[in-house]
Order: sequence, then structure tokens, then C-alpha cells
Amino acid sequence: MTTPLQSALHPAGPDAALIAQLSWILFGGAAIIFVAVMALLALSLRPNKRPIATRWWIAGAGIAFPVVVLTALLVWSTWRSAELTPQTSRGAMSIGVTAKMWWWEVRYHDPASGREVVSANEIRIPTGRPVYVGLTSTDVIHSLWIPALNGKMDTVPGRVNGLTLHADKPGIYRGQCAEYCGAQHARMALYVVAMAPDEFARWLAREAQPAQAPSSALVERGRAAFLEQRCQSCHMIRGLAGAEHARLGPDLTHVGGRTHIAAGTLRNHRGTLAGWIADPQAIKPGARMPAATDIDGATLQALAAYLEQLK
Repeated sequence: MTTPLQSALHPAGPDAALIAQLSWILFGGAAIIFVAVMALLALSLRPNKRPIATRWWIAGAGIAFPVVVLTALLVWSTWRSAELTPQTSRGAMSIGVTAKMWWWEVRYHDPASGREVVSANEIRIPTGRPVYVGLTSTDVIHSLWIPALNGKMDTVPGRVNGLTLHADKPGIYRGQCAEYCGAQHARMALYVVAMAPDEFARWLAREAQPAQAPSSALVERGRAAFLEQRCQSCHMIRGLAGAEHARLGPDLTHVGGRTHIAAGTLRNHRGTLAGWIADPQAIKPGARMPAATDIDGATLQALAAYLEQLK
């Protein structure tokens, strides 16, 4: 899988397309004004025996022209900005996103079972409809920016801000924390996976289910290692006795089905899982997960295999 570009130049939804149009028009207006002012500057450097004509050029091209262009751009951009999708949870699918240092907790509501589905560092949405994302934070101010789908929105402790995501077609779109939030701010990313509505419904139903039972002796050994290493003190795995109520770290019930781990830092497969468990500080210094210094290589591989099969 190739890593998707995080680019505001490739809008994939109506709100992002409108923001892109606003940007290009404003850039164009600014370029016209810049060219006019530079031309006026060049003209002012030429010897001129007619000061009255010079004053008219300054008043017309240096004052009146920028005022007219900037006023027109202000009126037009204000009118077009009002067409962005209103931030309301009424009539739209709702997803809760909580920013933490330095990862994202994502919560869905499964309409079929009524269960709350918890994931991390990845937002899945159906295509062709607006999705309301309620944003908050547990520690400092963060900011969610998925440029292919919409603009930036801050996550503020103690309050909920809204952001609408609307994807026209299936795809994977990269997002990033856009507000400096500490040492690993640059490694606080996530991915939005837009899916066909029927595919999304099937995915959400699977996510609402408990974790899969071990499928081999190696995976069974990994599950035992998960409990022996006290990983359940921080990480929830629904359906695993003793690991159903932790809240400090990301929910791992279906971690194997995610595209990346460590908030978009590493692609998700057995090797990266093992490396992350062994020493997360080598990858993300300051992360609140300790290194597994007392685990042997065979047990580490079994634990990584267990997490990989949680899909």
C-alpha cells in the first residue's frame, strides 16, 4: 500500500473543493495586485517630467485598484465561505474524536447493535454523505487537518468543536495534527478511509464484535503474553477477560485491521508491531508507552502475531 499524500491541491470532497477554489481565486487576486504594484514601482523609477501624471498613477494603480480588487475578493470569499457544510450533528452520521498526546481516539455508534465502537488513529467514513466529527482533547490544544476533505479545526480540552467530512469517492486520505502539542507533534497523524456505504456498514458491524479468538498455538502464546506483560493495564481488547476496561492507551480490539500504528508513524504489520512493543521510545521519544525490556524474542514475536490477527 502506498502512503497517501497529504495535499490540499487534490480535494476529494465538496468542502475541500470549495476551499481549494477560494484559495486559487485569492492567490490569483493577490498575484494581479502584486504585478500591478511592481509595474508601478518600475514606472516610478523612470525619469518623469510630469509629476501630475505620476500622482494619478499612484492614486489609481497604487490605491484605487488594490482597494477595488481586495473589496471584491472579500465580498466574494465571504459569500462562498457561507456555502461550506454547516457544522451540525443533526441528520448526519456522528463520530467522536478525542486528541491525546500523541494519538487519536475514535468512537462510533453501531446502529444495528447499539454498541459503542472504539478505534484509534484511523477514521472510517461512508462515501457520498456528510459525517459530523465531534472533536475534543484530554490534555492540550491539538488541531485536526485532513486537507483533502476539509479545513482545520482545533480540539480544545473541556469543549467539543465540530468538523464535517464528506468524501466523494473511496480512498485513503492522510490527516495531521496542525497545532504544536509537544515533542511528538510531527508524528501525530491519522488516516481517513472512505468506503462505499455497504462496505462501511459491514466494517462497522465487524468492529462492534469482540476480538477474534486465537487461531494458532503461536497466537495463543501471544494472547497469554499480552496478559502476563500487563498490557491490559492500558489497552482494551473487548472479549478478552481482564482487558475490557482500560482507557489509557489505544483500544486494540481490531488493531490488526488498521493501516498504520503509532498514530500514522509505521505501516501496520507483524514486524512493526514487534519493533513498537520492544522499544516505542526509539521510534517516538516521549510516548507514554514503556519499552518491553524483559521480554524474549520468541515471546515478542508471538505477541506481535496475536495483535496482527486482531482484525
